[in-house]
Amino acid sequence: MNLRATALLFFSSHQSPLNPAGIQARHIEHNLVLIFGITSAVYLIVIAVLFFGVLRNHAREGFVPHTLVEDPDVDRKATYIVGGAIGATVVLLFVMMISSFITSHRTAVLANAQSLKIDVYGHQWWWEVEYPMDEQPFRMVRTANEIHVPVGSVVTIHATSRDVIHSFWAPNIHGKKDLIPGYENDLTLEVDQPGTWRGQCAEFCGLQHAHMAFDIVAQSRADFDRWYVQQLSAAPEPTTPQTIHGRDVFLNHPCMMCHTIRGTTAGSTVGPDLTHVASRSMIAAGTLKNTPGNMAGWILNAQSIKPGVRMPPNPMPGQDLNDLLAYLETLR
Repeated sequence: MNLRATALLFFSSHQSPLNPAGIQARHIEHNLVLIFGITSAVYLIVIAVLFFGVLRNHAREGFVPHTLVEDPDVDRKATYIVGGAIGATVVLLFVMMISSFITSHRTAVLANAQSLKIDVYGHQWWWEVEYPMDEQPFRMVRTANEIHVPVGSVVTIHATSRDVIHSFWAPNIHGKKDLIPGYENDLTLEVDQPGTWRGQCAEFCGLQHAHMAFDIVAQSRADFDRWYVQQLSAAPEPTTPQTIHGRDVFLNHPCMMCHTIRGTTAGSTVGPDLTHVASRSMIAAGTLKNTPGNMAGWILNAQSIKPGVRMPPNPMPGQDLNDLLAYLETLR
């Protein structure tokens, strides 16, 4: 069983560079395995030689180290050993350097390809995602913490930060890319198998840095097109007394001061766009599964779940909360 197969037994998750789902991640994994293999072999050789020397001399009863005397034969032998070790070290360093250079070149090859462009903005502590349409701005899609991409298509992530330094990293797909306020970075990627691949902010960005995750949802072109068309639509009109009241609760509470629901008067961009919030699998940037219970807890007191988050507590009567949850459930 080779080193990669052994590693996959322990690191086969959807957030691991050892389970690549994209071309660039595969090149990075090969480079990682090479460097890990070389450094592990060197480490084991050094430890083996050290233990051999200790055990051999320890076994000699009454052993006393020799005083240092000049011996041309011993000096020549030591010179060969040290020279050989230095030479081997230099060769191995060049192997790792050249491998890293080739990996960097291969991961940058897609940058010039025709691609789907997605804008990603890092916030403390969530991800804003936009699908810009320069020629038809009204067809732009905005979502949060989920990045849908078609399998086998080149995608350019155009990224920056709205506050502090973040780092965009989906280890199954590509390497890291820093998001720096005032600067824009591009990351070109291609996912070659369907699935949901978890990403994470990789630069410490504050109290809830560890709870700033996102999903890359790779799907067939047909499924992606259907998702995109669905995201273009405005929120449906509520049709039951409960959901009508739920919408009124949303529009008459501080909710509308931070969020957008297209088709209503709520148009703030402080927090995530909620027009299709029920279609997302997670809320709070990957912190909670998107269930009515979790949503209720998040609305009432997000601070108890994610201390320091920008969303304030929203106490409200139980009936209002139930109706609001019923309305949010219609936003698919």
